Amino acid sequence: MHEAAEIIRQVKRIDLFTRRLVDGLAAGQYRSAFKGTGIEFSEIREYYTSDDPRAIDWKVTARMNRPFVKQYLEERDLRVYFAFDLSASGNFGSEIEKKRKAIELAASLMFSALKNNDAVGLFLITDHVEKFVPARKGRKHVLKLLSALLSFEPASKKTDLNACLGEISKVLHRRCLLFVLSDFYSPDFSKPLKMLRARHDVVAISITDSREHNIPSIGLVEFEDEETGEQLLVDTSDPAFRANYEKLAKERQNFLTNLFRKSKIDQIDIFSDAPYEVPLRRFFHNRSKKAIY
Repeated sequence: MHEAAEIIRQVKRIDLFTRRLVDGLAAGQYRSAFKGTGIEFSEIREYYTSDDPRAIDWKVTARMNRPFVKQYLEERDLRVYFAFDLSASGNFGSEIEKKRKAIELAASLMFSALKNNDAVGLFLITDHVEKFVPARKGRKHVLKLLSALLSFEPASKKTDLNACLGEISKVLHRRCLLFVLSDFYSPDFSKPLKMLRARHDVVAISITDSREHNIPSIGLVEFEDEETGEQLLVDTSDPAFRANYEKLAKERQNFLTNLFRKSKIDQIDIFSDAPYEVPLRRFFHNRSKKAIY
């Protein structure tokens, strides 16, 4: 009973914490960034200076000798899914756990979807899909999803995005928006990722900690792999070790960036020890600019 009450308190805290950001995103950025399942033609009308020039109907414009645009009505009916990595590497964090930061970010996006009357669903993943909650609408359902994120105890500590994304692609038949929240420490998952991208709108949210990119000189430190339990004693005061550490981290980051770019998947990089509002707003701003109405 005590655990349930604590989960409810945490859900309320996250709701309050994310509300300001959600209000800003729901004011238009979220809606313009993500289209619904279809676009229905409405009418041809004269062009206004505030219109997107990409919407100009050049045939009608040439015939009428003044600019006209095509106007569409968007069919929202959008299903938004979150594939949330609960493997043990998410427990790491120099200031706040990567998992906790990911939950706060997911909450912001879930409440933004809620304000736009979109249905929201959830996959909790490790080296397999451990829990699946079909997309539904409503505040009560979103709070249920957050409660699951906060309370679920995964059976596995390991990560296998190749297996998980493959399972997800078999479940999602109707086109949807899929956020994948992970640190992406996983064997090659490019094939199922591309399969998902062919049918769905996929956004990769990479959540890491600054200590995973560079490490301070603090002498002998024993590292432990959260997923395998493997331990390693290293001398962080060794400049060669730190340089190689940063080099490997940079190569990994470049690999992921290139993978997402080639797969035509939008990427958001979040640090667990830094605010996520700026990169999230930047993503929505850039995404909105690319949208064609």
